[in-house]
Amino acid sequence: SLSLVPEAGLRLGIEVDLGITPPDAAPRLARLSILADLHIDLSPDGDLQLITSYCRPTVEVQSAEEVGSKSSSSDLDKEMNANKICLEVSKLLLLPNEQLMSLTAQFPITPRCQVQYLPMAAPVISEEGITMSLQTMFQVAGMAVPLPVSPTPFSMPELVSSSPSHLTLALSEHFYTSLFFALERAGAFNMTILSPLTTATMAQKITQVGSLYPEDLPVMLRAELRSSPRVELEEGRAALKLFLTIRVGAGSPEFQSFLNVSADVTAGLLLSVTDTRMMISAAVIEDAELSLAASDVGPVPATLLEELFLGTVREEVPVWMNAVLNEGVHLPHISTFTYTDVSVMIHKDYVLLLCNL
Repeated sequence: SLSLVPEAGLRLGIEVDLGITPPDAAPRLARLSILADLHIDLSPDGDLQLITSYCRPTVEVQSAEEVGSKSSSSDLDKEMNANKICLEVSKLLLLPNEQLMSLTAQFPITPRCQVQYLPMAAPVISEEGITMSLQTMFQVAGMAVPLPVSPTPFSMPELVSSSPSHLTLALSEHFYTSLFFALERAGAFNMTILSPLTTATMAQKITQVGSLYPEDLPVMLRAELRSSPRVELEEGRAALKLFLTIRVGAGSPEFQSFLNVSADVTAGLLLSVTDTRMMISAAVIEDAELSLAASDVGPVPATLLEELFLGTVREEVPVWMNAVLNEGVHLPHISTFTYTDVSVMIHKDYVLLLCNL
């Protein structure tokens, strides 16, 4: 049996029925009871670990034949070395501690970007359960990414009602913003898109394109972020704002751009959980605004930019995002455990996951 001891740790109770057969005596039946207190602490490496803080084994003779005989439970107590029994109890913690170490492992998001969860302090134990605060760390090509500072400290929101679920996980809006910030640093949102347009069809709208390209060539769009993405969480809704600079040009292998277009795109996000991964996908482009940043072919009205490129941006940006996020993002978990019966609830400033293990 395992119970929570508020502000202290865990209490482990073990009862074992023993059949003892000494070589020179009659068999005896006894019950070994072990009471051990455990507490959860941070190791020097920053991992969570279970440590035995108290251990007490006792033996109770159950055989009626033993009553009045020379052998008693106190004799058995002496025969059974308490230190050895408590050492065996501490060995029971080896596997859980190995699993707890996997909580702080590095998990890949893309080939260049990894995420790691580090405990900020020892967990807080109350009658309701165990509360743990984790700091997210992202690495790009093996180097830690300095994340933007969270505007406000984040803690577990007050839940309206107690949940029968094993685990409640709260992820702040800043977690998602940091995720996309790290992906930006990894260059994951640098896109190359083949436009359905060619230089000849564009020359029908912008005559100077024809003088730049005498032969008909496919038009390419090369997009990269001009400022960091921003995630917005509202009740029942998640959205990602992308601020792109799109260079429009042609030519291969020598790409030459003739237009720079600023595109502010808002994509609705769908959130779900598979195994231990948060799956994030772009549902639809909710809003997109295009404006001219620079031009080698004269002035181009915003209405013409939208006519030429808006459809491609709306169609291709979600495809590219979903390819980047296809594998999902590993959530905090320990090895051999997986999330089941997951309920994902989006609230203002945070996402709440209720699940069983």
